[in-house]
Amino acid sequence: MKTKYAIVFICIVALVIIEKESNILSRVSNKLIQRQTPQLTPPTPLDYRNTTHNGSHTFLKVLLSEPSGATGNYSSLSEEEQKDEGPEDSRPYSNNDGRKHILLVATTRTGSSFVGEFFNQHGGNMFYLFEPLWHVERMLTMETEANNGTVMAEIYRDVLKGLFLCNFSPLEKFISPQPQSHVTPALFRRESSLSLCEEPVCTPVIKDVFERYHCKTRPCGPLNLTLASESCLSKRHHAIKTVRVRKLDTLQPLLEDLRLDVRVIQLVRDPRAILASRMVAFSSQYQTWKAWAQDGQVPEDDEEVTRLKGNCDHIRMSAEVGLSRPRWLRNRYMLVRYEDIARYPMEKAEEMYRFTGIPFSPQARRWILKNTQTTRKASGVYSTQKNSSEQAEKWRFSIPFTIAQVVQRVCGPTMKLFGYRFVNDEKTLTNKSVSLLEEKPFY
Repeated sequence: MKTKYAIVFICIVALVIIEKESNILSRVSNKLIQRQTPQLTPPTPLDYRNTTHNGSHTFLKVLLSEPSGATGNYSSLSEEEQKDEGPEDSRPYSNNDGRKHILLVATTRTGSSFVGEFFNQHGGNMFYLFEPLWHVERMLTMETEANNGTVMAEIYRDVLKGLFLCNFSPLEKFISPQPQSHVTPALFRRESSLSLCEEPVCTPVIKDVFERYHCKTRPCGPLNLTLASESCLSKRHHAIKTVRVRKLDTLQPLLEDLRLDVRVIQLVRDPRAILASRMVAFSSQYQTWKAWAQDGQVPEDDEEVTRLKGNCDHIRMSAEVGLSRPRWLRNRYMLVRYEDIARYPMEKAEEMYRFTGIPFSPQARRWILKNTQTTRKASGVYSTQKNSSEQAEKWRFSIPFTIAQVVQRVCGPTMKLFGYRFVNDEKTLTNKSVSLLEEKPFY
């Protein structure tokens, strides 16, 4: 009898132990799954407008922190280990469904709106955004503490990360007026994204606001960012065009995020052409340069000249980082000159698509063919319809030789890196039979 009770007691104890171990294993397993599976729960929206100047530093800290559970699995390799990884990029993506994320970085008046259309016009599989960081820059430049290059670069990067993950919450913090229930009429250049102008993102429009919220293709109501996020998630590939990323190396955590497969295309243009274009497009902001063009004299210690040099240096330094092929950028960086695209638009578009790993769609081909050989006069600062080969040379007849000389002096290293030839006199500048472009591969 005692033996029977002993056996029963042992069985009960054994069952209790097994149950406890099972619970422990279950909890450990759940924790591991939570660590390995990023949760894309949007962070609690913060109202930037209610932040006082004294509290701005705290706000920025919160803004730059990852939402709980949404941290990326960044590379844990040491610098030495990264060097020993070999020439091929064998980074083990958790994103293995073939999604690609394209970031087109440039500066203003480099033709980035035009080149961005190469991806916007891809078709139903592409979610494209035009300059979403415009909102971030606009708000942060009003906050003196936030108007710091490093801080802004980090915020730009984190907003880009959210958008590539189809999470619009980080961007919502910067849209003014504040979106109500994730609905806004104020997204900058919404009409430049086909994805935001198609159903179901394009909601029916109310008559009295038609002019305010229209898209190029159809009238749309205010933008519902929840619907935009759902549309983004339904697309296989995502592309963003921006002129607000000044330093390529600030993007490293973005490219190391295992949820993403980011390809960076840096678009550059002859600095002389950029300045000539800006003097026309942003006339009121370039009155000083226009006055110098009339006088024929430029004080090279002036703040405007210093700013020009700084812009050239940033472009060059970013390109040097990309062309040096660090492990985090290996096979993920491409440098393209606007002039090459203007001369050979279809060939360069094919190269860019091949680089991204996305099939070059018939829709994109048709758009490029139609919009690079037009005889119609381009209308508007951001027009994407132009005879591209003529457009690339147009600046040579609008910039005075004295101004071109200044650009050559302060942007010389940048021009040499990208293969732009110098001119020594006005006759050479305006002689279109003399090419100012060296044939130069960037790979």
